[in-house]
This record gives sequence, C-alpha cells and structure tokens, in this order.
Amino acid sequence: MLHLTGDLGSGKTTLARGFARGCGIDAAVRSPTYTLVNVHEGPGVTLVHLDLYRLRDPAELEHLGLREWWRPDCLWLVEWPDRGAGHLPSADLTVRLVAASDAHHADLAAGSAVGAAWLERSALAAGAGGAAAEP
Repeated sequence: MLHLTGDLGSGKTTLARGFARGCGIDAAVRSPTYTLVNVHEGPGVTLVHLDLYRLRDPAELEHLGLREWWRPDCLWLVEWPDRGAGHLPSADLTVRLVAASDAHHADLAAGSAVGAAWLERSALAAGAGGAAAEP
C-alpha cells in the first residue's frame, strides 16, 4: 500500500497515473475524487486507487467494499490517507509530494519491510541510471 500525501496540486494523481503506466495499465487513470475509488486491471496486478479528499468520515470506507481488494495481487495507491485514519491498513511506503515554484519534490518513507525493499530497489535502479525519487 502506498500513501500519497501533499497539498492540492502537488501531483498525487499525476504520480498515480505514471505509476499505473509503469504497471502496464493502458486505461485512462483519473482522480477518483467523487467516486472515492477506481480499480484498474493490469498484467499481473490490480491497482486500487483511492482519493479520500471528499471523505466526510473515515467510517464511510466500510461501505465501499474495499475488503475484496485486499489481496496479494492488488496494489493500493491512497491519496489523502489521513482522512481514512483508523480504517486503512498502514502504508508500506509513504510518498510526500511538495510542489515548489521551481520544481516538484518527493520524500519517500518506508512503513514496512516491503516498503524498505521497494526503496532499496529504487535506490539501486537510480544508481544504475534509473529514475530518481525527485522528478
């Protein structure tokens, strides 16, 4: 599970869109601001994209049927995870996005062994000429 945090306009949905493309998902990825959740099927992974900005009460998550998506082949991207506090699993990785006047920045923090392994792999990829955490 990835938690995406940052102010409005910091790039959370843009990151989700790019992440989906990286997972081989060709469908249009839009913010689920009003529906709260969009599910995208990809080769070998199901991306569950939540945007909790408009959530009024974290208990509302209980009525979305999210438990069926808590499977090993599903990867969750959650925008505004603090609005679902107490009703979401902990993040494997938290991505905090900051939009500055000159650039966007991403701070990554592991919340589990899985998240730490992701960070380690991304650091190795960045050292080998792959993408760095800061776009």
